[in-house]
Amino acid sequence: MNVKKIARLRRAKRTRARISELGVERLCVYRTPRHIYAQVTTADGSRVLATASTLEKEQKTSATGNVEAATRIGALIAERAKTAGVSKVAFDRSGYNYHGRVKALADAAREGGLEF
Repeated sequence: MNVKKIARLRRAKRTRARISELGVERLCVYRTPRHIYAQVTTADGSRVLATASTLEKEQKTSATGNVEAATRIGALIAERAKTAGVSKVAFDRSGYNYHGRVKALADAAREGGLEF
């Protein structure tokens, strides 16, 4: 593994340790250069309550690796989480900087009704 990925995983591990102490549902984000994924898991991480990604057929109609796509996924994950009965989550950015697509997804999820 390269140094950047090791550092990101170290940051993610530290964040997840803090989130597990809270005992609330977790909104996890994973990004690649081409796609972005989001899922809401239970507090212990045993079940996935809601998912959304740019790999879905409806989301592939336009570009999938930009801020606009992340905004669409943020709104979609908020809607699906509300349907699953989740309104309060902890934001797990997986060690990524809170900037660009990650920030756009978080802002759209907040506007969609999720509290974190």
